[in-house]
Amino acid sequence: MTVTARVPARASTSGGPRTPVQSLVDVLCLVGCLALVLTPLLAVYGGTSALPAVAGGLLLGTAVAVASAVWRWSAVTTVAAVIACYALVGGPLAAPTTMNGVLPTRATLSALVNGPAAAWKQLLTLQPPVGTTGSLLVAALLLALVGSVTAMALTLRVGRGTAATTAALVPPAVMVAVIVLGTRNPTVPPVLTGTVLALVLLPWAVARSGAFRVRRVVASALLLTVAGVAGVAAAPAVVGQTPRLVVRDEIVPPFDPRDYPSPLAAFREFVKKDEDTTLFTVEGLPAGARVRLATMDRYDGVVWNVAGSGSAEASGEFRRVGDDLEPSVRGDEAHVEFTVEGLDGVWLPTVGQARSIRVDDLDAAAGLRYNDATGGAVLTGGVHKGLTYSADVVVPRTPDDDEIGRAPADTLPQPAVVGAPDAVAVTATDVARDAGSPVGIARSLTDWLSQEGYFSHGNIEAGDFPSLSGHGADRITSLLAGDVMVGDGEQYAAALALLAREMKLPARVVLGFVPEASGTDGPVEVHGEDVQAWVEIAFAGQGWVPFDPTPPRTQTPQEDVEQKPTQPDPQVVQPPPAPPAVVNPPDEDTEQPNNDTDDDQRGSDAAWRKVAEVAGVASVPLLVLASPFLVVGALKARRRRRRRREPDSVVRVAGGWDEVVDAARDLRRPCPPTATRLESAHVLASSFADAPEEHAATVQATVRDLARSADHAVFGAGTPDDTAAAAYWTQVEAAVQAMRSGVGWRRRWRSRVSTASLRHRRRQRRDTRRGRGPAGGPAPAADRPRPRGGRGTSS
Repeated sequence: MTVTARVPARASTSGGPRTPVQSLVDVLCLVGCLALVLTPLLAVYGGTSALPAVAGGLLLGTAVAVASAVWRWSAVTTVAAVIACYALVGGPLAAPTTMNGVLPTRATLSALVNGPAAAWKQLLTLQPPVGTTGSLLVAALLLALVGSVTAMALTLRVGRGTAATTAALVPPAVMVAVIVLGTRNPTVPPVLTGTVLALVLLPWAVARSGAFRVRRVVASALLLTVAGVAGVAAAPAVVGQTPRLVVRDEIVPPFDPRDYPSPLAAFREFVKKDEDTTLFTVEGLPAGARVRLATMDRYDGVVWNVAGSGSAEASGEFRRVGDDLEPSVRGDEAHVEFTVEGLDGVWLPTVGQARSIRVDDLDAAAGLRYNDATGGAVLTGGVHKGLTYSADVVVPRTPDDDEIGRAPADTLPQPAVVGAPDAVAVTATDVARDAGSPVGIARSLTDWLSQEGYFSHGNIEAGDFPSLSGHGADRITSLLAGDVMVGDGEQYAAALALLAREMKLPARVVLGFVPEASGTDGPVEVHGEDVQAWVEIAFAGQGWVPFDPTPPRTQTPQEDVEQKPTQPDPQVVQPPPAPPAVVNPPDEDTEQPNNDTDDDQRGSDAAWRKVAEVAGVASVPLLVLASPFLVVGALKARRRRRRRREPDSVVRVAGGWDEVVDAARDLRRPCPPTATRLESAHVLASSFADAPEEHAATVQATVRDLARSADHAVFGAGTPDDTAAAAYWTQVEAAVQAMRSGVGWRRRWRSRVSTASLRHRRRQRRDTRRGRGPAGGPAPAADRPRPRGGRGTSS
């Protein structure tokens, strides 16, 4: 007689019709999580300027999704409604160029059309706060609008509870986008955001799917606790003091100043300009303020130039900026206005550090790039006659030596000096031997150059003492170790920076202008004779402090050299003769060695190392979260391996049937615990009847043969050999594969980490030891312990 066991009905995973209260809970949970993950985006725009776009997008998206659920709109209708809302309300929320705050203008329509494609690139290439000009706010509006309508539509429109829970993936997806667009120090700590999402979305998803179980809540809570504790404890050990990776900081800016000649090499070109030629005019320049043109911190043996090392502190990292800037210094605030006359090139004159820069020419403004570390700016399209721009700036106060005191030199990353002549090391050590503090070293070097040297532009026709231009290794050697130390700001600034770097002081060269008429009312004309070069040295707690090593213009060799022709300089030990073929300076000082290949190679290696570090750090929490599933998989693999390698061939065949039954139990198609093997085979065949035809036929044909072969091996005469047992296990693998292929992919993967079969076998062994059967009665004869040497059976 054939016994057909009834398979217990599976718990419904359908959420069923939702009551208004349940729908309200769904909306509040998802909208609240979206608002939390979007909050760090406000700091990117600056303050609460993006709040209307974020809040309006959330409200609009929720309203469209609710209307779509109530009136049963199709997907096409819902998308059309979203586009209509974006077109109608996007202007007031995301394009503040509307007329009277409501009516769209041509600029509004252009921003709404171009924003979905261009806003993301603009956000990633601007330094926060980026402001609200153009189409920048479109990104915030779209994240809120599309995120809310997607999450609400999934949970309100999808009928099956398990499918509706995919709405819980929308807030983490939006959070990833916000992280990519975000800053190094978000306003909401990432730990808080992740914890809140886990505590809100996981219970909501379980309840929404209709699979709420107390044990699942306890297990999930335990898993989250273990993962959280492991993450908090392991993160400091893994990442240490590694700063947070920000995509904005890793994007290579389109402007590379290394493609241009060294600004310092053009020093004599400014000097040679006609005295009547006005380079530019500046209005509002505070008294004593300097106008900065370029800042250089990389020396290669030929010239000082800007560096593009990829760090945020490098002098060559120029980035697009928004309406508002955040200066890193304190001082006097001022508003300055510039008008370009005879100045050319890409370098834009600036003062102090800017709070904002506004270029009147919109085409030129698109090429504005700013360096936060130096306060320098460039126009990628070049400056031209008639260009006007204004800036709100902060001019830092220069501390004197007593204020700096014994402050140590600041620890700032700078490119290594290459090709410095031997005279630098000899001179620096001898001059600063008695200095007792970093500022004392800087002042000793500065005073020695300005007091012992002579000033000359080298214009022989105008009566100047002969003085070569340039600041390569040979020119610095002749300056420091020659018979007469003579030059102008180019040579003295270059020499002081090298001497300071030799004494482990962070130094950089600045090319700019020092107008004599600064601080007066009205515009100040700046000419070529106002050009100057100085050195900035960084001290802890004081920032960059300027030092002027150039001798006074009146200190010329014609006046003093006859009085001291043979007088040795007691402070300088003459350096040994330079080795042959040290550094051959080019004919033109603007020529620079091409180190792009080495720089690119080092940059590529550094990028791969960074990728490896990020991947290693990111894998730690993933491994912690995946550890329970890995353990379950390892236990099942160990059980399967022990069954297949059992020395007794009878037990090996019986274990193969157990493998089939356990696989079905993990697929949520269990066999009755009291059924025989043939009865279980009939149950399995009917359980997989709804599978695709080819898989259902394989299961029906295979499981019956496996049941009969297992009964014959256990109860029949004789013992199956190893070849028969191996063939039986081949059929077992085919049956298990057919059963898994006959269900959906989600259930298939869930079966691999399911603990149902492990718990069933554990409970079965416990009942067998206690002499009880599955229903609490005596254990069946087939499951009772056998005397040693008997045959094993299993149902």
